[in-house]
Amino acid sequence: MKKRDLNIIKDLERFRVMSRNQIVELYFSHLKSPISNANAVLKRLVRDGQIEFSNHHSPYVYFPAGSNMKKNSTKIPHYLTLVDIYVKLRPKTFELEPKFKKGLAEPDIFTIIKGTPFFIEVQRNVYSQKVMNEKIKRYEALYFEIDRLPYILMITDKKYEINSEIVKVLQVNNFDEFLRKIS
Repeated sequence: MKKRDLNIIKDLERFRVMSRNQIVELYFSHLKSPISNANAVLKRLVRDGQIEFSNHHSPYVYFPAGSNMKKNSTKIPHYLTLVDIYVKLRPKTFELEPKFKKGLAEPDIFTIIKGTPFFIEVQRNVYSQKVMNEKIKRYEALYFEIDRLPYILMITDKKYEINSEIVKVLQVNNFDEFLRKIS
C-alpha cells in the first residue's frame, strides 16, 4: 500500500469522515486528473476493506474501516466542516476535540493561525442564550485551569450576546468570512 493510501486512512481515522472532494484537495490536487485518480484509489480502498463509504451524500463521504458512525448521521456535516477548516489552513498545529477536565469547555478544534492560538467552535444548532452563557462559563473555567485561553472563534448562523471579561469570542457565519477578516 502506498504512503498516500496510508495517509488517507490515517486522516479518516483522525477526522472520522471526509468527502471525496476533501480527499482530492489534500492528496490528488497536484495530478492531471485529480478526481479520476482519487475515485480509483478510493474505490480500491473500499473494495479491499480498508475504508467505508456512504452514498447518502454527493460526492460520497468516506469513513475508516469499522466506523461506528451511521452512514446518514446528522453529525456528518459538522465533521466535514472541521475537515474544511483543516483543508483551508493546513496548519502545523491542528488538534480535534482537545480534552480537558470534565465540566470544562470542549472546543471542536485547537489550532494556531498566523501565530495566534484559537479554539474553534462549529455551532450548527441554534442554542438558547442560557445554554450559550453556560458554554461561555465553561470556557472561563478553562481559562483558570490552563492559565491562558486562546481566542475563541465561533462559526454560527446566530449571533449570541457574549458578556465576558475573561474570554474573547469572535463570531462569524463561516470560516471564509473569518479568513477575509484576518487577511
